[in-house]
Amino acid sequence: MAAIHITDIEAAINHWREKSPSPDGVTLAPELRALAEVYALMVYHHEDEVDEVGFPAKAWAAWLDWYQSTPDTPCIAICSTSQGDDQCKGCGRSFDEVQHWPAMTPAEKRVTWRRITMEDSAWRFNRYAERAREAEPPQWPDDDPAVPTGPEDAS
Repeated sequence: MAAIHITDIEAAINHWREKSPSPDGVTLAPELRALAEVYALMVYHHEDEVDEVGFPAKAWAAWLDWYQSTPDTPCIAICSTSQGDDQCKGCGRSFDEVQHWPAMTPAEKRVTWRRITMEDSAWRFNRYAERAREAEPPQWPDDDPAVPTGPEDAS
């Protein structure tokens, strides 16, 4: 089974701090409390990783919510494994990781993401970094029917 790195726990905590801010500066959302408990135990025991097996259910659900907000794959549509490379020059994943990605667990995918990020040698981090940038969410016009929403409404 894969382990979840402490930086992913921190990222999930920050995700929930933004998603469910404290109403009074003291009270934490239940998801934050669950993740904070895991984080505190990791710090107390000087652990960098926690096994996904035995992860508390509420903390797991909160972590998965954060995970689902991250890009699903490091692929930048330049896959050199299809030309016979053992490791993709574009995203940094091994041939097996590329082939088995859909079957991997979220924690296994995060282990791969962490490794390729730490290696920092794939083209997604340098030559083709613009392909890896997350797109800005689309800005939708208000639902006000008086505001034109397309060329057919402009007349």
